[in-house]
Amino acid sequence: MTLRPAPIGASDLLRLGGYGLRARPLRAVLSALGIAIGIAAMIAVVGISSSSGAELDRQLDALGTNMLRVSPGQTMFGDEASLPDEALPMIERIGPVSSATATGLVDDTPVYRSDRIPEGETSGLALLAAQLDLLETVGAELAGGSWLNAATARYPAVVLGATAAQRLGEVPAVYIDGRRYPVVGVLKNVPLASELDSAVLIGWAAAESYLDFDGHATTVYTRAAKERVEAVRAVLAATANPASPDEVDVSNPSDALLAQRAATRAFNALLLGLGAVALLVGGIGVANTMVISVLERRAEIGLRRSLGATRGQIRTQFVAESLLLSLLGGAAGVLGGFAVTLLYAGTRGWPVVVPLWAIVGGLGATVVIGAAAGLYPAIRAARLAPTEALATA
Repeated sequence: MTLRPAPIGASDLLRLGGYGLRARPLRAVLSALGIAIGIAAMIAVVGISSSSGAELDRQLDALGTNMLRVSPGQTMFGDEASLPDEALPMIERIGPVSSATATGLVDDTPVYRSDRIPEGETSGLALLAAQLDLLETVGAELAGGSWLNAATARYPAVVLGATAAQRLGEVPAVYIDGRRYPVVGVLKNVPLASELDSAVLIGWAAAESYLDFDGHATTVYTRAAKERVEAVRAVLAATANPASPDEVDVSNPSDALLAQRAATRAFNALLLGLGAVALLVGGIGVANTMVISVLERRAEIGLRRSLGATRGQIRTQFVAESLLLSLLGGAAGVLGGFAVTLLYAGTRGWPVVVPLWAIVGGLGATVVIGAAAGLYPAIRAARLAPTEALATA
C-alpha cells in the first residue's frame, strides 16, 4: 500500500498563512506597510495624473481642441507668400469643417493710445482686420463691452485683446493713422489663439475703407469634426491655395494639449520609478520577514515534517503566508492611493479618475512581489530535515 500525504485545501492553506501572520502582528504590519506605500504611490501618481488630464481635456473641450490655423508660408524664392481671396470660402466648403473665419494683418499701421504719443512708441501691438464670426470660431470671450457687429464693422471702431488692453490702459479710443477709433470691447485671454491677445481688432470692411488693407487673410481659423481633424488638416493646404499648396502653413491640432501630455508622461515616468523603488523596498521587507520567520519556526517546521508534512506542503505554506502578507499590503495601498487621489482632485475641483488598469496592475504587482519574496524562504524551510529542525529548535 502506498501512503499519500493528505491534501491541503484552500481554506486550510488560508488559515495556515493567517496563523503565521497573527503570531507576529507588528512585524507583519511593518512589512505590509512597505508594499502599501509602493502601491499607494503608484495609484496616486496615475490617479492624480489621470484626473489632471481629464480636467485639461474638459477645459479644452469647452474651448474646442479641433481648431486648425492656416497661414501663408514662403515662396520657393524665400519671399512671403499670400493666401488667395478665395481661401476662406473654399475652406468653408470642406465637409467636416463646421466653421471657418479669418483675420488679416494691416501692415505698417501702428496703434496709439493718444494722438500725442511719439511715432516710435507703438506698444508692439498688431492691427488685425477680423471677420464677425471670429469669437465663436476661436472660443474667445469678452471681458467687457461688445464685439463688432454688422454696423460697427463698417465704421471706425476697434476691440482690444487682453494684452493690448493692459498695454494701452483704460482708454475710450485709440488713434490709427491719425484717426480716432472708439474702443467698443475688450477680450479675455484666448488660450487657443494667443496671438489675438496682443492685437487690436477692426472690422474687415472698415479696414479696407479707412486703412491700407489689401483684403488678404493672413490667418484662417477652422473648426472640424474631432474624428476628422487629421483628415481635414491633410487637405487644407491644397484647398486654401490649389496653385501652390506648398506655400501654405497648417498648424498641428491642439499643440498645447500634446505638449501638456508629453510633460505629463515624463512626470508619470519619474514618479512611477519612485513607486517601483518603494515596491522593491517593500518586497525586501516581506522577504526579510519570511526568512526570519523560517529561522524562528524551525521547531514548528520539524514537528510538521515529523508528522508527515511533505516538502511541497511546507513550501506552499510559506509562499501562502508571503502572498497573503503582500496582498494585504497591496489592498491597503490601493485604498490609500485612491484616497489620496480623491482628496487632491476634490480640493482642486477635478474629476476623480483612477484607471482600472492601475488598480489591477497594482494588485498584480503585489502577487509577483509576494511570490518572489516568499520563494527563497519557502524553499529553505522545505529543505530542513525534521531531526535537524527539532534538534536546533
